[in-house]
Amino acid sequence: MITREQIDTVLDHPVHDARGDKIGDARHVFFDDVTGEPEWVSVRTGLFGTSESFVPIHDAALVEDHLEVPYAKDQVKDAPNVDIDAGGHLSEQEEQRLYQYYGIDWDASWQDPDSGTGRATGTTGTTGTVGAADEAMTRSEEEMHVGVERHEAGRARLRKYVVTEEQQYTVPVRHEEVRVEREPITDANRDRAMTGPDITEAEHDVTLYEEQPVVETRAVPKERVRLTTEEVTEEETVTGEVRKERIESEGTDEHGDRRRRP
Repeated sequence: MITREQIDTVLDHPVHDARGDKIGDARHVFFDDVTGEPEWVSVRTGLFGTSESFVPIHDAALVEDHLEVPYAKDQVKDAPNVDIDAGGHLSEQEEQRLYQYYGIDWDASWQDPDSGTGRATGTTGTTGTVGAADEAMTRSEEEMHVGVERHEAGRARLRKYVVTEEQQYTVPVRHEEVRVEREPITDANRDRAMTGPDITEAEHDVTLYEEQPVVETRAVPKERVRLTTEEVTEEETVTGEVRKERIESEGTDEHGDRRRRP
């Protein structure tokens, strides 16, 4: 059990669950109105520490530099939301809801003087960081702390596929054609002309050639393509609400009139 002398060590220090996972930071400690013993601690949770959850402190323990409570992190974060009035008290109904949520017998706690919850009025008062003999009141404010989280925004993929397109090329091709040449008999060729038979039938063949286009394809590397990422920084404005405590004093002036002074 946490004593009043250990409150300064608890406030603004981490609060861990029984498995050692951090739940948040201790924000306020609430004392029983009758016994004066610590009964609840509010833990600042949430992404930026913007909400507080109540957890019983009776079975908590200080472990090195943090407070350890016998409850799971998710259980504490899902605890019922309660409102604290201007006097810094939990109502009996709110406190009963919290006891019921954490599985603590309300009636048994009421009757057991050693339970640390001897409630005469059923409320617990906040004393913040003040000790048993300290008459000062601590005024606190919430501060906004903005951070960033990295989330997946999408995916990009390189996909290679094949398309067929038609191309045209003009190439020169050659072919042979037959041409009949006649030459008269002269003294120069007379001997060759008289070597054959006088009258006969004969044939003479000539082979003709032509060129035809031939098409073939081969794969040729053209370029290398890859995906890369680059970070682009933009500015975004976020808006949130923070709470601030105000302290007012009430008393009498020199004429005996009751006055209220901020």
